[in-house]
Amino acid sequence: MVLLTMYLIAKSISHKNRGEDDFGQYLRKITHLNLSDKNIDAIGDLPLCKNLRVLYLYDNQISQIQNLDFASNITHLYLQNNCITCIENLSSLKNLEKLYLGGNCITVVEGLDKLEEIRELHIESQHLSPGEKLLFDPRSLRSLAKSLSVLNISNNNIDELQELAVLENLSYLRAVDNQLQHMKDLEVVLNKWTKLRRLDLTGNPICHKPKYRDRIVVQSQTLEFLDGKEIKEMERQFLMNWKASKGARKKNKERMTNEHSAYLHFSDFETPYPILPFHYSHSVKEKTNFLVLSKMHKVKPLPRILEKK
Repeated sequence: MVLLTMYLIAKSISHKNRGEDDFGQYLRKITHLNLSDKNIDAIGDLPLCKNLRVLYLYDNQISQIQNLDFASNITHLYLQNNCITCIENLSSLKNLEKLYLGGNCITVVEGLDKLEEIRELHIESQHLSPGEKLLFDPRSLRSLAKSLSVLNISNNNIDELQELAVLENLSYLRAVDNQLQHMKDLEVVLNKWTKLRRLDLTGNPICHKPKYRDRIVVQSQTLEFLDGKEIKEMERQFLMNWKASKGARKKNKERMTNEHSAYLHFSDFETPYPILPFHYSHSVKEKTNFLVLSKMHKVKPLPRILEKK
């Protein structure tokens, strides 16, 4: 067992030949600490490191996030490629802006409901059981709604994004190699992400849908890059014009269909006599539209009244 302690830090910088007093001063002033790939499996208490801003603990064997209360000034925390199963004990890190947790064993994004300054969350490639997907706690999502701008959830068997619609300040979403496949669901969240600039969905089934790129470019007016490829203004304008033209044709077709349906509805009324159009001269004030004629008989002249001599 390798515990992250003051001794381990002292050992890692022993080549500098610092004395005990100098070492204490060093720990009080240090802002960046890199202890990656040291086989550390537990985090001990480091009370002197109160000025720490950036802590690198990636590529270790850490199984639990703990004993970080001393580090209230930390802004960047790197814990990727460890054995962490739960996001916990981070509530004291009020200034945390970037959190890296990729390559762990986390099944639920939780424990972030007390943190309102996180701008980047990287939680890609969790070691999930077959058929399992990464889930999101609504409380943590609500806490991240106004601050989070970068989210990496790649390779986590995720099949829908609707619950992430609350992330109103999202500018970059990386969700490659997941199971996203429904265009309509994606279009719903794109309407909510009004600040989105970059979107990467490479390796999802949705990428093979007809007009996949065209529909996304039209739906998101702020998007600048899709799957690593820049969206040119000329491309967007062409697709917008095409959509408008298609919409006009559809509307015209619906109008003609409605008129035809109305005509058929009128013709369903049966009468024993044919109904023929009849027009009066402009001098006639009555507005009678039709004259009913006998089907088989002609109109016979009335008998003339004989005048008495």
